[in-house]
Amino acid sequence: MKHFLIVVDMQKDFVDGALGTPEAVAIVPAVCDRIRAFDGEIIVTYDTHPDTYLATAEGKKLPVVHCVVDTDGWQLDTQVAQALAEKEYLAVRKPTFGSTDLPFLVHSIAGEEEFDITLIGLCTDICVVSNALLLKAHFPEVSIAVESALCAGVTPETHIAALQTMRMCQIDVK
Repeated sequence: MKHFLIVVDMQKDFVDGALGTPEAVAIVPAVCDRIRAFDGEIIVTYDTHPDTYLATAEGKKLPVVHCVVDTDGWQLDTQVAQALAEKEYLAVRKPTFGSTDLPFLVHSIAGEEEFDITLIGLCTDICVVSNALLLKAHFPEVSIAVESALCAGVTPETHIAALQTMRMCQIDVK
């Protein structure tokens, strides 16, 4: 059985940058511990925007410039990058909340082997939930879990709401 760990958008702008929160900063050490202890396939997503972000549909609804490709804020949090440097992983750039490439990448790595998926990262209520639901839609019979203590939302309230949404969609919340 293959095991996948999806590390969602643990980038500087979401940890302590343009859209950072105290809750995001607080999960970094535990996220690093989970990465170091994980034995399986690791995929890391990068929220990735052009420098014309404010002119995009997302930028018009969330007018906070963040994760512009190749900027400091687009980079992984330093501690997370150090933990990942000890492992092999695949990086996936995504121009929006959920990566439509992610299910195909998981399928191509797993081949015919059974697998499970665990998601951790930021933000629970936007990108984590989007990717979890995309994966569940593609793999309805696969065990998909989200580790709630290794995620943070835009607010504590929306973090809890996203976890409840995922539970309702048969994603295991640990």
